[in-house]
This record gives sequence, structure tokens and C-alpha cells, in this order.
Amino acid sequence: MSLASALLLFAACFGLTALLIQYVLVLRHRREQPRTLPAAMAWPGISILKPLCGADDDLEANLKHFARLEYPGEYEVVLGVKDTRDAAYPVAQEAVRRWPGIMRLELQEGAPGLNPKVNQLITLADRARFDLLVISDSNTRVAPGYLEEIAAGFADPAVGCVTHPVAGMGERTFGSLLDNLYLTSSAAAGMIGAKRFADQDIVVGKSMALRRADVEALGGFYSVRDVLAEDYVIGQWVTRKLGRRVHVACTPVFNVSLEKSVRAFFQRYLRWSVIHRTAVTPPTYVAQALLNPSPLAVLGALLSPTHEAVAVALAVVLGKVVVDLAAFRALRPQPVSWRCAPAVLAKDVLLFVAWWHGVFFRTVDWRGTRLRVGPGTRLLPPRVALSTANAALTPRDEWVAG
Repeated sequence: MSLASALLLFAACFGLTALLIQYVLVLRHRREQPRTLPAAMAWPGISILKPLCGADDDLEANLKHFARLEYPGEYEVVLGVKDTRDAAYPVAQEAVRRWPGIMRLELQEGAPGLNPKVNQLITLADRARFDLLVISDSNTRVAPGYLEEIAAGFADPAVGCVTHPVAGMGERTFGSLLDNLYLTSSAAAGMIGAKRFADQDIVVGKSMALRRADVEALGGFYSVRDVLAEDYVIGQWVTRKLGRRVHVACTPVFNVSLEKSVRAFFQRYLRWSVIHRTAVTPPTYVAQALLNPSPLAVLGALLSPTHEAVAVALAVVLGKVVVDLAAFRALRPQPVSWRCAPAVLAKDVLLFVAWWHGVFFRTVDWRGTRLRVGPGTRLLPPRVALSTANAALTPRDEWVAG
């Protein structure tokens, strides 16, 4: 067996071991009971900020779900669209008509930054009635007790952000199955593992709750108007600038992906690879490749196709399939069939290609908007050189570029 083959197989085995540990941490996390609000405290009012862009899968049902949350206190859902030409606009209008006591619709004012979602959040936060702000993506649904767990989290004054793992559900096409597999068995499990094993915060903007006072202390959402991974950066600022903690809720939120194509799945994770690469240091990005051990094991076996190498590679691939499907089953309410196994293999191959894309490319397409990404996921107009971004970073921003 060649040295290169041995190193790849060792790296694959190490990565699979890390995934097994991560899965155990996921099970522990799911067994914990959600926090409860102390009896002496009143339920706070909550404003759910929900930026819309286009007609997501089952958008009407997603909005209906948020209109019927059972929460002991007051809450509102503030819907946002960029303008009346957006495909989500008539859907949002109908939601406001059906649930006027819960839903409100706000049109974005101006475009202060390059991040389209943050541009909406600036307007939505300004129009929100309550001081506990929950950012919620348009393609999500939540479990019973969602708002109660958020409110209970903020009963601890040391907590500055409450976020949730994200599990994918509802797949009708192979592309959506790939999407839901990744979100659940890789992203959500990785978020839980990073928090429990290394106390590292990975805040996910599909569900991110903050006090208004803390948002304002960070400069408002305006401060991340030109940052692509605004959720990750805000999570880092909560601990580094405010000295508060990030709480990862026990119950996942559910990303609804029904009829995504394989092409759409791949394009999404090409974008995410650029986000990951520019958000973390090069050593961390290299280490992330270990959490996709199957391609490494196959490459190791191909370099030295001995019986031992092939046996190790096969064990790694089968182990990865089992761990992924087990995590998928643990984090979402829908049943999981072992017939999903081929999707795990396809997902891992596409993600391996996407990982290499993140090494070499710095341009993304976000729902029709093409943007260049600099260090710290700082956004730039496509024609601005990367060196300009580095020169523009202030001492306040240097930690982001890390």
C-alpha cells in the first residue's frame, strides 16, 4: 500500500470516527428536555421576522403553520418582500387577509447592503412590535413548544442568542432527498457536535432569536448588510462582543424541501462551499473534508487497490451510510427508509466536488443575485477585486477575516 493511499484511508477512518462521536452527541442532545420559563416570569412578546423571496415549496402551508402556533404570550409574524413583483407577494397578502391578528406584511425600504435577506431584516426589525426578535426562513416549520423554548432560553440573562438545529423533511424528488439528508445528517448534526464537543457556536439563520437591545448593541442588522453568512457572524459577535452565550435548542426546526432538482441541490451547495471557505480558516476548511470520509476512502483504495485497502474503504462507505441515515432518523419526525442509502452516496460525491469548488472560487449566485465573497463572507460587487476587500477591512472586522 502506498503512503498516499494509507494517509487517505487513515483520514477516512478518522473522519468516520468523528461522525460516530457526533451521532452520540446528537442522541444526547435530543434526549434533553427543553428549558421551561420560571413560574414567576411573564411570557414575553415575540416578533417573528420572515423574509420572503420567491414562492418556496409549499409556502402557503408554511405560513399557515406559523399563524397557528400555540404560545401563552403574544406573538406576531412580520412578513417581508423586496417589492410587489416578488412571487411571494400575493401569497403574503393572502396570509395577512386570513390571519390579520397575527400576520403583517412590510415592503423593504431601500437596499442599504449587498445581502438581500439582511436588507429585508433591517426593515422588518424596525417595524416589529416586540423586543424579542426571531428570524425565521420562509421554508421552515416548527415543532410544538417552539416559541416557549425560545422564551425560556432568554430567561437566562447570560444567553444572547437561541438557535435551532435544522432537519429537512417532505422530499418528493431525489434532489430534495439529497437536500434534506445534508441539512439533517451533516449540517444539524455538525452544529450539535461542534457545540457539545468543542463549545463552538454555529448559528443558523433558519431560526435565530435575539433581543432587540443586543441587536442594537451590535449595530443593528445594518452592521451585517454586506456579509453573506450574517447568521454565523452575528453568532460570533454575540459571544465575542457582548460576552453572552449561544443556546442551541433541543428541538429542531424543519426545512421543507419537496421538489428540488439535483441541479438545484448542487448549485446551493456550491454556494455554501464558498460561504464555509470564507467564514473559517484554511485549516478548519481542510478539516471539514474529513467529515465526508467516503470519497477519501474510495480514492485511497483506487491508489492501492489491495484487498486490505478495498476492505477498509468498503467499511468506511457502509459506516458513513449507516451514520447518516441514523442521524436523519433521529432528528426529524418523518420515517426514514434504508432505500435512502443510494442518496447518501450521491450526496457525498456531489459535496466532495462542491468542497473543491470552495477552494478555488469566490463568486455565488443567491436567488438571481450574483455576488463576490471576500474574507469573513464579506460581500463585494462582482467587479471589485478581492484585494480591495482586504484593504477595506477595519480593525473591528479583522477577526471575521480570521
